[in-house]
Amino acid sequence: MSNIYVQEPSTSGKVLVVTTSGDIDIELWSKETPKACRNFVQLCLDGYYDGTIIHRIIKGFIAQGGDPTGTGEGGESIYGGPFKDEFHQRLRFNRRGLVAMANAGPNDNGSQFFFTLDRCDHLNGKHTIFGKVTGPTLYNMLQLADRDVGPSDRPHNPPVIKRTEVLSNPFPDVEKREVQQHDYNQSSEPAIKSKSCATKNFSLLSFGEEAEEDEEEVVTASKSKKIVSSHDVLNDPKLSARAVTEDNRDASTDQAAPAALAPEKRKKQGSSDESGGSGSDASGDEQYNAAMKQRITDKLRQKKKAKTELTAQPADDDDFISPRQRELDRKKAELRREALMIKKSMQKKDDSVEDDKRQEKAAPTNEAVVDYRKQLQQYGERKKSQIKKKGASRESQALALLEKFSGRVRKASSGQVEESSLSAITSYSDDDEMASSASASASTKVANADDVDADDDSGWISHSLVSEDTGPRIAKDANRVTEDTYDISDPRHPINKRRRQAEKERQRSKGHRSHRL
Repeated sequence: MSNIYVQEPSTSGKVLVVTTSGDIDIELWSKETPKACRNFVQLCLDGYYDGTIIHRIIKGFIAQGGDPTGTGEGGESIYGGPFKDEFHQRLRFNRRGLVAMANAGPNDNGSQFFFTLDRCDHLNGKHTIFGKVTGPTLYNMLQLADRDVGPSDRPHNPPVIKRTEVLSNPFPDVEKREVQQHDYNQSSEPAIKSKSCATKNFSLLSFGEEAEEDEEEVVTASKSKKIVSSHDVLNDPKLSARAVTEDNRDASTDQAAPAALAPEKRKKQGSSDESGGSGSDASGDEQYNAAMKQRITDKLRQKKKAKTELTAQPADDDDFISPRQRELDRKKAELRREALMIKKSMQKKDDSVEDDKRQEKAAPTNEAVVDYRKQLQQYGERKKSQIKKKGASRESQALALLEKFSGRVRKASSGQVEESSLSAITSYSDDDEMASSASASASTKVANADDVDADDDSGWISHSLVSEDTGPRIAKDANRVTEDTYDISDPRHPINKRRRQAEKERQRSKGHRSHRL
C-alpha cells in the first residue's frame, strides 16, 4: 500500500467537510486538476454544500453527494456550465478514500462529487480525481456507507453535510462570494396571506370590562381628532397648506424653473393643451434653449476666471523669504563652492603624488630596458609629429609612405643594398678568421646603427634564408642499419609472443630448480 502513496503527487490545499457521520479532511491536487479544485473550493467558500445530503450510496463502491436538490440531477459549477475532465497519469482509482467529480458523460462536471469506498479501476479515464481523504477521518468517511439503502441506491436516512470550511486555500484569488441561497425544498407557489384581522377577546381577562371601555374611548378619540401637519400649524411662507394637484404642480414648476423642464414633459404638456395652439410650444423651446445657453456660458466664464487666477499666482515663494534668510542662503552656497574647490585641488595633488610614486616604482634598473623605453618614446613622438590624424592629407601621406617603402624593397631586390649580412652567413663556416672578421663588422655596424634612424636600417629587407646543404637528400632505407636506426618491437607480433613465452618457461624452470636445492 505504501507504494501507492509514493506514486501520487503532492497535494496543495485542504478542505474540512463536517457531516453527521463526523469530520472529513480532504486534501486537494490543485496543480494537477486546477479547474475541479477551483470549482470545489469556491463552492465550499460560498456555502453551496451546506445542508446537502449524500443522496447515493453503493456499498463497497462509492458515496455520492453535492447536489443541493438531493435528487442527483441538480448542481451547477462556478463556470456557468459543465467543465472539462482533467486526467493525470499518477492519479488512479486504485484505493479507497479518493474524491472525484460525478458526471453523466465526458466533460459534464458540475457540483456533485463522490468518495471511493474501494478500488475502482474501471473509472480510470472517466472521472476527474481532485482530492483524497487523509488521516483518521477516513473512518468517518467509511461510516457514510453504514446506512440502509432503498431502491435507486438512495439511503433511507441519508447523511447530511452540515458545513464546509476551507483550511488552506490554494488559489489566492478565490474568495467568498455574496450568492443568494436558494431553498430547493420550498414550494414554488406563493404563500396565501390571511385577510382576517385579529380581534381582542376581553372576556378572558379578569378586568375585561374596564379594558373594553378604555379601548372604546381610544377609538372614538382617534376618529374625532384630525391629524394636523406642519404645513397647517407653522406660519412658514415656504410651507403651503394647499393640496397639490397635477395642474398646480405643472404651473408651479413652469413659474419656478422653466429652464429645468424636460423636453418630453413640455411635449406632453403641449399635446394635452392642443387648444392653445403651437405658439406655447415654440416659446417653451426658446426659453429652454436660452436657459441652457446661459448656463454653458456661465460655466465657461468660471473656468476661464479660475485659470487666470491660477496663472496670476507667483511661481515660487521668493516674496515670502526674508532678506536675512536670503543672505544666509547666499553664504551657504559660497561655502559649498569653496569646499568643492578645495576638495578638487586636494584630489589633484593626491593624484600627482601617486603618479610620481608609480613612476618611481616602475623605473627600470636594467640598461637594456632603459634604452628600449627611450627608443620607444622617441619613435612615439616622431609618429605623433609625422602621422596626421584625419583628413584628406592623411591619405596622401599614407600613399607617400607606401611608395617610399616600395622603393626600398625594389632597391633591396635589385642588389643596391649592402649584402654584408648575406656574405657573413655563407662564409662563416670556412675558417675562424672569416668568422672573427664577420663578428667585428657586425659589432661596428651595431655601433654605427645608434646614430642612424630605424628607418635607415634596411638589412632585414635584403636578408634571405640560406640552407646549409643545398644538395639533394637521399631517402633513408629502412633495411639499412645506421646510427639513426632504432628498434621497433611490436608486442602483438608472433615472434615476440614466442619469445615472451620462452622467457616465462625459462623463469619457471629456474624457480623449480632453486626450490629443489
